[in-house]
Amino acid sequence: MVMQEVRDVEKKIAAILRLLSDSPEPLGGRIISRKLAEQGIYLSERAVRYHLKLMDERGLTTSTSSRDGRTIAPQGREELQNALVTDKVGLVNVRIGQLSYLTTLNLETGKGNVPVDVTLFPELMFTKALEAMAPVFRYGLCATDLVAVAHEGQKIGDVIVPQHKIGFATLCNIIVGGLFLKAGIPIDSLFAGILETRNHKPIRFIDLIHYDGSTLDPAEMFVSGKMTDVTGSITWGEGKIVASYHEIPVQSKSSADSIMEKLKKLGTCKFILAEKSSDALFEIPVRLNKIGFVLLSSLNPSAAAVEAGVEVTCKAMSGLAPTDNLKRFDDVMRSG
Repeated sequence: MVMQEVRDVEKKIAAILRLLSDSPEPLGGRIISRKLAEQGIYLSERAVRYHLKLMDERGLTTSTSSRDGRTIAPQGREELQNALVTDKVGLVNVRIGQLSYLTTLNLETGKGNVPVDVTLFPELMFTKALEAMAPVFRYGLCATDLVAVAHEGQKIGDVIVPQHKIGFATLCNIIVGGLFLKAGIPIDSLFAGILETRNHKPIRFIDLIHYDGSTLDPAEMFVSGKMTDVTGSITWGEGKIVASYHEIPVQSKSSADSIMEKLKKLGTCKFILAEKSSDALFEIPVRLNKIGFVLLSSLNPSAAAVEAGVEVTCKAMSGLAPTDNLKRFDDVMRSG
């Protein structure tokens, strides 16, 4: 019983730390209590203040000049990253579901909020990064060439760009799941992997990480771990790119095709690399009565920058961005 009570307290502290981490400004007990209730965690304002006092004593939070405002301390960020790892297993799938639900792209107007992946580049290396990424966009080894750029102190998706960094957002392929969800098409997002290419064609998956068994986004890990060879795929036709595997019911194929055709008309047509309704797709067995399809990762350009020696910090599935903030990659290149 005592261990369960301790675990319950730690879960509440982790939830509070997560709110403080995501907030650009200090939060007080009242606001924290309300935001926790939105997540199904019910703590009174008085109880929140009690937990904040405990967190202050542990060095996890820092008091501000306001009455009871708190910000997360560096030790709190470390605690949030390491705490309750078993509770975080499958968190990637939860995040996919959240962003899919929140996607509001209108396929007729091309307007709305869309999910993005964000990569942080050092300011002094951004031009080199753009040069390394340009062939990936030209060759089409990413979902689309729609991107966004943010500078120090600006917000892009859920990320506030830190000092001496430039934020670079690419349209996340979760948008496909979001549009399918809105159309009533159930989608199973199963895993991301390294897809081997030969003679400029994808051959097989050689590394896989299932979403439901991971606490971190697999594509982010593949890029940060320098496991790709996107440049080789473009230059010599042999290399390794990042992609993800999903399935939908066979009965939904016509509806799915209609959605993808509308995306194509909007100029976002590079999402689906291949699809199949039987046998195997890149050596992955397609389940009975399902259509398996492979989506290109929007972090492939960032992977090419890593291969060119650019230091990056990838933050996959980093929230939503309005389409009005997106521009074509070539326009970003011209503006420098």
